[in-house]
Amino acid sequence: MWHGLQQYFNFTKKERRGIIYIVVLILLLTALPLLFPFISKEEKVDSSEFEKEIAQLTIDSSSKKIYPKHNEDYQNDYTAGYKNYESSKPVELFYFDPNTATATDWIKLGIRPKTAETIQKYISKGGKFYKPEDIKKIWGLSEKDVQRLIPYVSIKNTQKNFSYPDQNQSAEKTTFAKKPLLQKVEVNTADTSEYISLPGIGSKLSKRIIAFREKLGGFYSVDQIAETYMLPDSTFQKIKAYLILDKQAIKRININNATVDEMKSHPYIRYQIANAIFQYRQQHGKFNSVDEIKKIMIITDEIYNKASPYLSVD
Repeated sequence: MWHGLQQYFNFTKKERRGIIYIVVLILLLTALPLLFPFISKEEKVDSSEFEKEIAQLTIDSSSKKIYPKHNEDYQNDYTAGYKNYESSKPVELFYFDPNTATATDWIKLGIRPKTAETIQKYISKGGKFYKPEDIKKIWGLSEKDVQRLIPYVSIKNTQKNFSYPDQNQSAEKTTFAKKPLLQKVEVNTADTSEYISLPGIGSKLSKRIIAFREKLGGFYSVDQIAETYMLPDSTFQKIKAYLILDKQAIKRININNATVDEMKSHPYIRYQIANAIFQYRQQHGKFNSVDEIKKIMIITDEIYNKASPYLSVD
């Protein structure tokens, strides 16, 4: 048995040398982690400067000096240190009636001249402020301005609610104050202030209506305003009676020379429709009338009825 095992332990000189090398290598790899602290020296980082900067930043922040010196005028936003947009005079806070205040009064209160002009235009169109909170609907007036000015709003001589009868009058003779008459709004030329004068329309909705009108190229029906993004149908029904229309203001696309990109930019004309019109024109020549696009298979009556008022052949 010993002789049988002995053959597994007989090595040549070359094999013995290889075994020794392997054993030495294993020992070195095993001992390397223990020797690493002695081989590499940890580099010390001086953090004293960083700690000083952090401490200084904390002090500056607590004393409100973290802003550059030349911006100190703006630290007390909308207070005595604030400067208005057109002059170096500080803001003045005083009681005012938004229904009678002039553009100069609004500028003195710290409102942008452009916003002051919008307010005056709104008033000139018949708009009214009935309570201090109504100034929130002014386009361009920030929330900080609203909160700053509301305590100084003093509205006089406006009648919105009905008037109560005198003690000597019977209930049957109760009289009601006349509601302010709303002016008609021409949907294709009205600006934001005119739309804001309508019930239920604020600055955001007025801006969306005008943006939709610009994409269309004008309205050919007042019912199109109901398609405005986020405009509730209940609000549209309230304002519909005050809307008038001038179809001459509509911008049209000449389908005999318009590119695919020009046609598909219209909200009522998708890329497939624009490309089909372009390809038909390439094959059959110029259109003699807008009605000819009905020959294109993918143009349904619904698409034609909506898009045709914005198309022309000359």
